[in-house]
Amino acid sequence: MLTTNTRLAKEAKAWLKRKSGPDEIIRIIPAVEHYEVATAYHLYPAFEENSDGLGSILFDDEGYWIYDGEHLTIAEQEQLAEFIINYRERI
Repeated sequence: MLTTNTRLAKEAKAWLKRKSGPDEIIRIIPAVEHYEVATAYHLYPAFEENSDGLGSILFDDEGYWIYDGEHLTIAEQEQLAEFIINYRERI
């Protein structure tokens, strides 16, 4: 189960290992807009300023997540969801 204190609170970067194609660093940005039943994170290539993005990952209060986008494989979605769930800010 995902609890509030385990969620990513500010922008972070994650290393995405791809099966086909080069690995990539992804910017994960918590959504500014408020969703009543979910917390959303927008995904962007880290070093592309004008990118349309790679989609979003939404988490509900019970820890279930869904990917909203067309650019990531299931394995890549799982990597990023796991990163968000397990994220701990360095002090």
